Amino acid sequence: MGATSSPGTHQERLGHVVFITAAAAIGGFLFGYDSAVINGAVTGIQKHFNVGPVQIGATVAAALLGSALGAWIAGMLANRLGRTRTMQIAAIVFAISSIGQALPFAIWDLALWRVMAGVAIGIASVIGPAYIAEVAPPAYRGRLGSFQQLAIVLGIAVSQLVNYAIAQRAGGNVNNEIFGLQAWQWMLGACAVPALLYLIFATIIPESPRFLVSVGRIPAAKRVLRDVEGDKVDVDARVAEIQAVLKGERRPTLRDLRGTALGLQSIVWVGIALSVFQQFVGINVIFYYSASLWQSVGINQSDSLLISFSTSIINIVGTFIAISLVDKIGRKPLLLVGSAGMAIALGTAAWAFSGAIKVGEAVTLPETQGTVALIAAHVFVLFFALSWGVVVWVLLGEMFPNRIRATALAVAATAQWLANWLITVSFPSLSAWSLSGAYVGYSAMAVLSFIFVVVFVKETKGKKLEEMG
Repeated sequence: MGATSSPGTHQERLGHVVFITAAAAIGGFLFGYDSAVINGAVTGIQKHFNVGPVQIGATVAAALLGSALGAWIAGMLANRLGRTRTMQIAAIVFAISSIGQALPFAIWDLALWRVMAGVAIGIASVIGPAYIAEVAPPAYRGRLGSFQQLAIVLGIAVSQLVNYAIAQRAGGNVNNEIFGLQAWQWMLGACAVPALLYLIFATIIPESPRFLVSVGRIPAAKRVLRDVEGDKVDVDARVAEIQAVLKGERRPTLRDLRGTALGLQSIVWVGIALSVFQQFVGINVIFYYSASLWQSVGINQSDSLLISFSTSIINIVGTFIAISLVDKIGRKPLLLVGSAGMAIALGTAAWAFSGAIKVGEAVTLPETQGTVALIAAHVFVLFFALSWGVVVWVLLGEMFPNRIRATALAVAATAQWLANWLITVSFPSLSAWSLSGAYVGYSAMAVLSFIFVVVFVKETKGKKLEEMG
């Protein structure tokens, strides 16, 4: 499926490439949307099912375990069925799970639907970067690869706006009914809309030329290469180049990732570490717990929601900065700038939270430290967004050799989801022990990430995927 005629001008061709990569990145939008939508629904779910914080926390985090499973199987599906068909499967699973989440009869039933939604998001998180890396011309691959993270942050922001609109329609109480369903049910059910859009776009975009070559569909591969790289490119030579890389290789399995470095190839460990560091700096503490975090230090509920939305705007701004710079200055410099900025911001936040004063159940911060904490949190989000938020997805899509790309990306993405889950479930306990101590730990991870990038990460800017090895 997809376009069969070659766009004429450079501008038309670039527009065509932007369209198909943006369509593939809708999977990232689903991730961002689902991450934020549950925040708006948590209070309503807790009251409706009359459950405590442990049960509600497990229900929220259930999607992350499903995502780890989805990421794990994504490489296998992508190699057997193709990139676009795998996207279609993810879209259908997510749409079904959205309806299930809107109509649960028990908290465990909701948790199962959350796991199902997570599987779909995990698949999309792997297939999106892989597909974009395989269709994007080398000169634009970094910026186009950034679409995945841009879609995530836009999904977060749009979800918050939809939640706000639904809550307003329900009179400000998410347990109030709208047309027979409580507001929080409409919030979760609304996820079906972007899922159906993902299905539509995954049906009309072309298959990856590298997958087409791998299954012997050479004419189709040439058409896609001509569409995305232009008439001046020698498509016969490009196909021959891809065939040379794929020649004599069987479909990759986990066995292909084996190496001498603790059982895996060194490049696979680099991908895993990038994924883990991206989560261990604590970014999702801001997006999953920001409203309750600010309330815990004395900011009222209305203001805390406003602050949470402002971090989403900062996130979008930072992502656009990364998109404009990733192909100009490279992947590695952006990561280093981000690590340094995050370490300073997180360390500053840790100092600010150390001044928290608890009187009974109420927690407050002195005015100066409260202001510093707000600024530090926004600075942290900005540096994350302009670096690790975007660059990790770009690198995961392009750093692995062709023969193991889909499988290695699946392993790295699985590690990312597990790290996300660990941070999500541990923060409430860590913050109860010491909110300042939690941020000291995240700051230390940012410092370690800087050292890791200096020592182990290689620049991939401008290289063809066939050069990765």
